[in-house]
Amino acid sequence: IDAINVANINIKKHDLTNQVHAIQSDLWSALPGQKYDLIVSNPPYVGADEMASLPAEYHHEPRSALEADDNGLALVEQILLHAADFLTHEGLLFVEVGNSDFAVMEKWPDIEFVWLDFDQGGHGVFMLDYAQCVTFSQRYQ
Repeated sequence: IDAINVANINIKKHDLTNQVHAIQSDLWSALPGQKYDLIVSNPPYVGADEMASLPAEYHHEPRSALEADDNGLALVEQILLHAADFLTHEGLLFVEVGNSDFAVMEKWPDIEFVWLDFDQGGHGVFMLDYAQCVTFSQRYQ
């Protein structure tokens, strides 16, 4: 079962069909003119060097689901460059970048990413609000 089907199953299971709409899109291509309060993304973010050293169980996943160019940041950068165009003024963007968190901070040191803490482990998820996304777009467009 692919991710969009799982999302739709969970939306129905939790009776959220009037509040949550799963959309399959190649980044922003299926979203022209839409504004969202919340955008959550888990794009491919593994760089080529890290890909080669991942444990065997990761290699059962399609390579395109894990690996991205530019040290794992190519798709993350495209998300950041255009997120403000799709967020409401009160909107929030959450992006998982896993072990690429240090690469994110190194590449964009002047952006104040809010890194989430997890009670049961995990790392590499940041949040930006609409204003921060506008700032990113203006600085790096």
